[in-house]
Amino acid sequence: MSELFSSDWMVDFGTAWNDEPDLGPALAKINFNSVIGYGFLGEDTARGFINVESGYVTMGGAYDNEELSWDLRASAADWDKWCSKGLGMMGLGVAYTRGKLKFQIGDYGAMIKNPAMAGPFIKSFTVMGQVARS
Repeated sequence: MSELFSSDWMVDFGTAWNDEPDLGPALAKINFNSVIGYGFLGEDTARGFINVESGYVTMGGAYDNEELSWDLRASAADWDKWCSKGLGMMGLGVAYTRGKLKFQIGDYGAMIKNPAMAGPFIKSFTVMGQVARS
């Protein structure tokens, strides 16, 4: 098992992402390409990242100054909660408006208004919960 957002965890998350039919194939339809960073509130940089090309993760690991399209931050407790219980559309809206989920980089408004992106984004939290961690 790996620590949340460690290099090994990010590789495993990428594999789980690619295995999930509601992520890779859904995002491939809109030719989604992004470098997504994940980390904790109050830290200067993301801890881990995935590179998504045409919907599928092609690389993941510890963050090392990659240029990010999205940088998502939350407290360790909130990440733990979302990994264990997932996050629905209403929960996402509440987390965002209460500042529990911060988009350091990326346009939350544009993403949430696009069902082709919002659905897979929500699904990614469920997939996070499938990755073993310590």
